[in-house]
Amino acid sequence: GGGWVRQELAVCNMQPGLWKLAVLTALLHPVLPLEFQHHRYPEMVSALLQVQSECPFISRLYSIGRSAQGRHLYVLELSDNPGIHELLEPEFKYVGNMHGNEVLGRELLIQLAQFLCNEYNRRNPRITHLIHETRIHILPSMNPDGYEVAADQGSEANTYLTGRANARGVDLNRNFPDLHLAFQKLKDRNHHVSLDDNWREQTEQETYAVIRWMQSYNFVLSANLHGGAVVANYPFDKATEPIGRGSYRRIISTTPDHKLFQKLAKVYSYSHGWMHNGSNCGDYFPEGITNGASWYSLSRGMQDFNYLHTNCFEITLELSCKKFPPQHELQREWYGNREALLTFIEEIHKGIKGMVLDENNNGIPKAVISVSTINHDITSGIGGDYFRLLLPGKYMVTASAPGYKGQTVLVSVGAGEPTRVDFHLVPFLAAPSTSVPTISLPSTITSNVSLHRLNSRTTKKGPPVLRERRRTGRRFHGH
Repeated sequence: GGGWVRQELAVCNMQPGLWKLAVLTALLHPVLPLEFQHHRYPEMVSALLQVQSECPFISRLYSIGRSAQGRHLYVLELSDNPGIHELLEPEFKYVGNMHGNEVLGRELLIQLAQFLCNEYNRRNPRITHLIHETRIHILPSMNPDGYEVAADQGSEANTYLTGRANARGVDLNRNFPDLHLAFQKLKDRNHHVSLDDNWREQTEQETYAVIRWMQSYNFVLSANLHGGAVVANYPFDKATEPIGRGSYRRIISTTPDHKLFQKLAKVYSYSHGWMHNGSNCGDYFPEGITNGASWYSLSRGMQDFNYLHTNCFEITLELSCKKFPPQHELQREWYGNREALLTFIEEIHKGIKGMVLDENNNGIPKAVISVSTINHDITSGIGGDYFRLLLPGKYMVTASAPGYKGQTVLVSVGAGEPTRVDFHLVPFLAAPSTSVPTISLPSTITSNVSLHRLNSRTTKKGPPVLRERRRTGRRFHGH
């Protein structure tokens, strides 16, 4: 094709020194071929290990637990400092194959890991920036036991239920604690809804492992990959009134971040090869998106749990009409989803972010970040950094923590990079008394300038110290 001709001409016109450098780079960083094939469990593990081998300085393979039959739930992390949370660097996750017979997400995430590794080694500026500025976690298969059952049947013989559940016959997307009732009862809290004391006994091993994973990392943005339709689905999944399955409805169950979730869903839909057309698989979803409850009500699902229990905003991506597409379709599906997978990750770098610090410039963990017009708060991480996804606009934002005087600022959020807002909280005992309400401004509010990233350096004598870092019919859909 024309692209190959242009590449060949560029190679021929290279100066001798550049040619030697290009050859040396290719030898040091051989291309990891994208595998357009179905991966059984050993093959999936081998593919992830190969990525780690080819990109050892930006990747880490770790397990968050085991399935009911003892298979590891492996996660591949891609970051410039794998294994370390860098202050002001957000955490992102993709989860695939929650339903064992919905396999496209599993294969796309393996391909995404291979692609990110290849392009980083090729010094692709977009991918380099993404990996340097984001900590990406990829869980290709949440239900490896169910996948093996579905794979035994094969793509042609697979039904809507074969391999959907885990080895104990439980649908993992109906297995998370239902926090809606507790959320409705809360009067003084609108986030991080607590779990019942016996929640562990109510969940499967795979669900338990994922919940503990969510609690261990301060995830900001996530997507859960399914099959059986082509649509980007956003919360809430659970309807406020009972409705059955069926055609598209205008009844919706909205979150306080409804418009933001719609925008996130549209980002994926319009970056996808054909999702935004809306007419796929015999369904019709305007702009290729839908509110979960508007499609059909679902209790104890994972995306609602993310929003109600953690800082993470998650949507569910239905990516193929066929739950187990034949192998020859995988390449087309990859090219249809590649740009959307990348663009969705980049959405994590929107809204506001910053540090919540005490009078000694130490980070304050679990400080509450509130936005005046949105009844859903988030909290700062262990080191005091926070990330709040927001649409462009002006917001009154407050940071508060037990024992400290809250601080409120007026923030302008643009459509590009996140606005940097640092809060410096003063203990109540040291706070000056006043009878006139005031708005305290933080020492750092930056919106339109380049920012240096901050790293934590743990000392033996105290909490993290900030240092500057420089760089160059009635059928089950997948949902």
